[in-house]
Amino acid sequence: MTAKIHIHDLSFTYPDGTQALRHINLDIQPQQLFVLFGPSRSGKSTLLRLLNRLSDLLPDTQRSGDILLDGADIFARSVNVFELRRRVSMVFAIPTPLPGSIYDNLVYGLRMAGIRDQATLDERAETSLRQAALWDEVKDRLQDSAFALSGGQKQRLCLARSLALRPEIILLDNPTSGLDPISTAQVEQSLYKLKQQYTIIMVPHSVQQAARVGDQVAFLLDGEVIEVGDQSRIFVNPQDQRTEDYVTGRFG
Repeated sequence: MTAKIHIHDLSFTYPDGTQALRHINLDIQPQQLFVLFGPSRSGKSTLLRLLNRLSDLLPDTQRSGDILLDGADIFARSVNVFELRRRVSMVFAIPTPLPGSIYDNLVYGLRMAGIRDQATLDERAETSLRQAALWDEVKDRLQDSAFALSGGQKQRLCLARSLALRPEIILLDNPTSGLDPISTAQVEQSLYKLKQQYTIIMVPHSVQQAARVGDQVAFLLDGEVIEVGDQSRIFVNPQDQRTEDYVTGRFG
């Protein structure tokens, strides 16, 4: 199977000289939930931000190596970065609803993309809420303020807002880190269904979550990929001692 994302010899250094990533090589297949896990400052979030070029927003960084999306270089001069970020959408750790109603949040990006047909807007809003397992909870109050939602609902709204644009890849950076166990379970349940249609790349908030949700997982340490493979193998029979030490709680 051809990789949806192919990362070859990728290195990245911040303006202060901190090398966040060192010679990363990964293949991420379509329609799977790929988990990047490891201790703090291992390079996980940096790698996510490179995948849709949010890294461009920080000046004076250094990058080498390649990231290919469907075989095409995402850093090529011809790439439309706004279109790339529509195809590769990001949901952050802290849910950030936009001012306005629940409905306004869902259709904001669509309107910015020039979609004005009301039936299309309504259909995209409902479909994305259903995909994020939020429709039944908010269908009768779509005109209420998005800020009135609970923390878990806000996070699922942000996920729905990304889905409304029909991306191909969803990047999730600690999406449940501030949520209670029930809300966390709801978000995770949504992901199990979404991976049937989307490629999902996630930085989890814990080793336990990585073991629960990942199809393929990559263990990062000090900016390097130490081990990558099936979730069942990495957590049961890791090949590298550093991986075993981390997943068994000896450090991190």
